[in-house]
Amino acid sequence: MTTDLKIMAQRVFVARNLAALRRRLAAFRAAGETVALVPTMGALHEGHLSLVRLAQRKADRVTVSVFVNPSQFAPHEDLAAYPRTWTSDLAALSHLKVDLIWAPTVGVMYPPGFATRVAPEGPARAGLEDKFRPHFFGGVATVVAKLFLQCAPDFAVFGEKDFQQLKVVTQMVQDLAMPVRIVPGRTMRDRDGLALSSRNAYLTPEQRRVAPTLYRVLRESAADIRHRRPIATVLGRGRKAIARAGFSLDYLEARHADTLQPVRSLKDGSVRLLVAARLGTTRLIDNVGV
Repeated sequence: MTTDLKIMAQRVFVARNLAALRRRLAAFRAAGETVALVPTMGALHEGHLSLVRLAQRKADRVTVSVFVNPSQFAPHEDLAAYPRTWTSDLAALSHLKVDLIWAPTVGVMYPPGFATRVAPEGPARAGLEDKFRPHFFGGVATVVAKLFLQCAPDFAVFGEKDFQQLKVVTQMVQDLAMPVRIVPGRTMRDRDGLALSSRNAYLTPEQRRVAPTLYRVLRESAADIRHRRPIATVLGRGRKAIARAGFSLDYLEARHADTLQPVRSLKDGSVRLLVAARLGTTRLIDNVGV
């Protein structure tokens, strides 16, 4: 370990096993302190860090988990290529003075003989991300349930960029009576509107120039719907605009903001627009409220 890394490690406690994690959390509890958890897969950017700052406003102590969860990747997806930037992640979290980093190995999270998984329904079966990644939310729900049991947070902060994931986790907590409050964090964006994502690093310069089209279409579509234009017409126009820009569109949908069920008009309740599309090999998602 270099001198710089030693200094960073001294600023934040890193737990690699359950015994170390529980000792640290027990000290927080013994002092009567509340704990917030920010689950991440590393490759941290300003979007993640904004969730950490939100967690610091909600609780006395903040735990950030850093774990690339293999159970939410299908065999054909980019688990091996997913960016791993531990040194810069540690520096960023040290700078924010987080209280604890939970960085388990795959063997700690999924030891030999692991056989129990969470199978979410409801928002997890909305025909959005689950249509294109049917394995995904089972992997997310399982690892999040484990993180909640391991870290026992009072609050857990999730970003609104992954809106369906936020709803799946919220439903799981409600259904299983988990004693944790889910706190949503707003989507952080670059100046041109592109939602911050670890996968943005995969974009070529030309693709990066085109990528903000998704947010532009979402904003324009939301404005049209607020002006009482028919949702089906608005979505059809938006889908064409996304395709013309060079994307391969998975979906552009208007859904109820709580249940994620399809809506026909504003009379059906709060509306959320959600989109997923590919530029080359990079898959981007985004959403906005109407």
